[in-house]
Amino acid sequence: MSAVPAERPTASAEPSDRGAELDLLLVAPRARTGWRVIPARIAAMCAVELQKLRHDRTELYTRAVQPALWLLIFGETFTRLKAIPTGGIPYLDYLAPGIIAQSAMFIAIFYGIMIIWERDSGVLTKLLVTPTPRAALVTGKAFAAGVKAVLQAVVVVLIAAVLGVAMTWNPLRLAGVVAVVLLGSAFFSCLSMAIAGIVLTRDRLMGIGQAITMPLFFGSNALYPLGLMPGWLQAVSKANPLSYQVDALRGLLIGTPCHLPLDFAVLAAATGAGIAAASALLGRLAR
Repeated sequence: MSAVPAERPTASAEPSDRGAELDLLLVAPRARTGWRVIPARIAAMCAVELQKLRHDRTELYTRAVQPALWLLIFGETFTRLKAIPTGGIPYLDYLAPGIIAQSAMFIAIFYGIMIIWERDSGVLTKLLVTPTPRAALVTGKAFAAGVKAVLQAVVVVLIAAVLGVAMTWNPLRLAGVVAVVLLGSAFFSCLSMAIAGIVLTRDRLMGIGQAITMPLFFGSNALYPLGLMPGWLQAVSKANPLSYQVDALRGLLIGTPCHLPLDFAVLAAATGAGIAAASALLGRLAR
């Protein structure tokens, strides 16, 4: 009898779980679509901008010098003079929220220079050809400027505390201060980016920025109450978003009467309008 040859073992089918693993490797994950992509892109742009601050902190320190001088010289002097009626509040306490708003505005109002630099270096063109919506690009940069302004505000608050300014340390009120600084800085950075989309050069933007910062500052309630202004300046101050930012900061930090719902509404509306304007004009920089 001849021996029956043993059958060779047949190759078994590949396990289904292994096939699923291969599918994950070969098939790209589903991309986010619709409104879900906007927050992710905004957060990514914020992270990119904040990385720049992480590598170079000198800007944060040097920009703290001017607010310190305002509080030390102007604030201390006018506190002793008692020339400006502030409703029984020491003038230094009255001034501190205005200087916080001023320092945040000064950071944001020249933010368009960075956009022009990115245009000149080719970075902006690369960003504009990505799927990132222009509104998300502008919003990310605007709120990155807001985060820088919050860090600046922390420095000013610490200086004011050392000088004896009576401020609240209530966590909810401080969270409101952060929100106010973010909104105000986002608006002024969008204003700067919109101006950059019009003038197209750094020199022109620098000149316009220097021309409007002081009128915005002195045409607000940062240094003196609204009631001391002439009628025409009161009208300017009521149309100035900086006045609403200062009013909210005073109410939150030192407890003066304020109009928080109106202040937040004006700042939010101004920021939305700024984002829309800057997004519409951003394409002109890349032409």
